[in-house]
Amino acid sequence: MPVPISYLSVILIWSTTPLAIQWSGNDVGFQFGVAARMAIGLVALLVLLHFMKIELPWHKKAQRIYLISGITLYIAMSFVYWAAQHIPSGWISVVFGLSPIFTSMLASFLLNDSPLSGTRLTGMLLGLLGLMVVFIEGMSISSAALLGIAATVISAASQSTGSVLIKQQQPDFHPIAITTGSIIVALPLFLLNCFIGGNWPETIPLKSALSILYLGLIGSAIGFPLYFYLLKKLAPERVAIIMLITPITALLLGAALNNETISNKVWLGTALILTGLAIYEYGKYLPHVKKWKIRWLQRPL
Repeated sequence: MPVPISYLSVILIWSTTPLAIQWSGNDVGFQFGVAARMAIGLVALLVLLHFMKIELPWHKKAQRIYLISGITLYIAMSFVYWAAQHIPSGWISVVFGLSPIFTSMLASFLLNDSPLSGTRLTGMLLGLLGLMVVFIEGMSISSAALLGIAATVISAASQSTGSVLIKQQQPDFHPIAITTGSIIVALPLFLLNCFIGGNWPETIPLKSALSILYLGLIGSAIGFPLYFYLLKKLAPERVAIIMLITPITALLLGAALNNETISNKVWLGTALILTGLAIYEYGKYLPHVKKWKIRWLQRPL
């Protein structure tokens, strides 16, 4: 698939995922929604592994990686699916915009990566300020909305923790195999939730069924491979731009398709988070821009 089409596809998938998560839990319960998604996603990924002739290793190192990835996936998905029942879907994408910052912060401590520069600290503080603004808006709506935002933060932090811990293990096999192995670990936990909670719907409305199917097939089996494909073809900085686009598109989709209200505080919080993320990811280029500007101003007339 051409890179531009893959890029636009990932933006579309990530923009629609929060809304699909919310719809998939309506009338059937969020626990059933996430369990059904994982089951469909696992079948689709196993088929993908077969046709792409990708090995699913099961040695000790692979088992350790699957366990780490599976447990963090279970925590992240459980919290975000619960949160989606209490906050507008677009807010989920806004909070997840902080994921690259969470990941880099954890990497600097756990992987002994380069310490955070002044520019990155500025971006991080701006992002956290934006998150505080969204929290304030949640407080003005209800305590459930506030808890929903907190659950989304936990979900994003769990996902970032998983990414760093997996990198620490230095995996040497295909990312799609890692995704498949993680779902093999997580799926029994999701099913156990359904059995314990008794959350088995008697009927599944068409809207919920289509959302679950979309998340399982498109979100998991297509979204992940496309994302890893982009990481191979493009510089990380160009791929990171997706995180600057999807919160805006997710908010607009939630307003257009789900009648979600976007207050001025949410727009302000979103702007602060995305500005912070932009500074965090691209602030290192500012000195080069300043040098170019000085040279341009000093050019002979």
